[in-house]
Amino acid sequence: MTTHIHPAVDQGVKQGKSNFAGGTLTCKCSDKPVKVTVGAQTAHNHVCGCSKCWKPKGATFAQIAVVARDKVSVQENGDKLAIVDPKAAIQRHACKVCGTHMIGRIEDTGHPFHGLDFVHTELSSEEGWSAPIFAAFVSSIIEQGFDPKKMDAVRGRLNELGLPPYDCLSPVLMDVIAAHVAKSKGTAYAG
Repeated sequence: MTTHIHPAVDQGVKQGKSNFAGGTLTCKCSDKPVKVTVGAQTAHNHVCGCSKCWKPKGATFAQIAVVARDKVSVQENGDKLAIVDPKAAIQRHACKVCGTHMIGRIEDTGHPFHGLDFVHTELSSEEGWSAPIFAAFVSSIIEQGFDPKKMDAVRGRLNELGLPPYDCLSPVLMDVIAAHVAKSKGTAYAG
């Protein structure tokens, strides 16, 4: 039996297009959906097991990527958006009707990822978005009711899909965070 991760990757990871210039994300509402334009290719696309990221029905993981904040704009029905948890570092703007998370924005200028917005590329009908390249916060699915005895199967399936599993972010992103912290403390490598 196949272990389901996310509908966008369960049949294999689709590779992105290097010349892809963005597209439109649409919430799940059939009447007056929220539409968000992303005017650039995304980066650091990944599947995420955390309890905060929005997951489509039946998905074990979310799929989420980042893009420069100035490349994201709400085009239609923005009045339907509300922040899910105002205390969270990532301000997730979700549709009040269908619950779909449209934009995750970091307002804290001291945060390592300030200036990047988190978006769910599977909400777009355009093809060419950056491919997911890793799995983050894998163990967190247990906190949401996933059977711990099935974790070997989950990690095995993630590896089959070419999505190395981490219980944090990928090494590259962890290095970005650490470099940001070092710079803010004045301990950044100077050599």
